[in-house]
Amino acid sequence: MKSRETLIRLKRFQVDEKRRRVSQIEAMIAEFDRMATDLDREIAAEEQRSGIADVAHFAYPTYAKAARTRRDNLKRSAEDLKMQLADAQAELGEAFEALKKVEVLDSRERAADRMAEAAREQATLDGIGLARALRA
Repeated sequence: MKSRETLIRLKRFQVDEKRRRVSQIEAMIAEFDRMATDLDREIAAEEQRSGIADVAHFAYPTYAKAARTRRDNLKRSAEDLKMQLADAQAELGEAFEALKKVEVLDSRERAADRMAEAAREQATLDGIGLARALRA
């Protein structure tokens, strides 16, 4: 009984850890996307100020080049995180399934224990009833 409870607690902890990991990755993706959008605005503003939007132009603003590089890195990182997110979600699903299996097994064992206890009580009551019937 005690080992089942410990196993269930362990499985719940694992599910919670996987959930936290998924949440962290989702938050990082959202943050990278937000930062990339901010950089897009800054790039557009810099191109507007300089009047040069052609990246190949010799006078293209250095800040805009650096911001483009940073934005592209953020987008690549977000794509990498999306792959990690898919893996983390799969791990979460597996951990959740493992938890459910243990909980179902525990539920079945508890039901069997309750049925056995009910049978013992009934046998005791039958014995008492039989003893009273024989005395009468």
